[in-house]
Amino acid sequence: MSLLEARSVSVAYRGVRAVEAVSIAVEHGEIASVIGPNGAGKTSLLAALMGLIPSDGAVIFDGVDISRLPTEARVARGLALVPESRDLFATMTVRENLALGAYRHRSEGAAARRDAMEQNFMLFPRLKERVDQLAGTLSGGERQMLAMARALMGRPRLLMLDEPSLGLAPLIVRDIFCIIATLRDSGVSILLVEQNARAALALSAHASVLENGSVTLSGDSATLSADQRVTELYLGAAVQAV
Repeated sequence: MSLLEARSVSVAYRGVRAVEAVSIAVEHGEIASVIGPNGAGKTSLLAALMGLIPSDGAVIFDGVDISRLPTEARVARGLALVPESRDLFATMTVRENLALGAYRHRSEGAAARRDAMEQNFMLFPRLKERVDQLAGTLSGGERQMLAMARALMGRPRLLMLDEPSLGLAPLIVRDIFCIIATLRDSGVSILLVEQNARAALALSAHASVLENGSVTLSGDSATLSADQRVTELYLGAAVQAV
């Protein structure tokens, strides 16, 4: 049984369909990726899965239909989203942002929160160097790392990443994808939405191509990587994942 299944999920804005009957799945301990051009509906799909916007269809998480649950209840079940905008609290420090990420485990006490922070600092050593720095003063790559680390503070069962490489320098992009690979290898399930198709397909086990709100291709990533249309449209020069 898949950890997450989206079954015919649709999203409409003022009568215009942004996402049309999309079905995808994320397996336990694997990365599934969604690639496609700007405006394809990728961000809307993630927002629907997270319960941030109304949608039709069904969202099944670990065998339970969560389609009608509010966002807070989905978070409590183990879903986490790192949005494209990163949505950090700019006037709070790195430490304070991370502490907010552990909110749903607040009953476990300060020692557990410190342990979770130290685990994140092993993944993101640059954040430890800047632990008392205001989030608004971090570089773009550091903000992305902080957004991911804050989400991981909640110990999610499924981490959804929306364009984690957006606007970052190539060397930082490489670092981010190395961290995503490490998370996968540690057993974290990930749904990766990414314009860097080459890197996304290299990391993921399964992938879907989203165009104009609909899935036009879906399958294992190796097969999609060899597809002529995918190669022509999406596998141009890009940062190579590791």
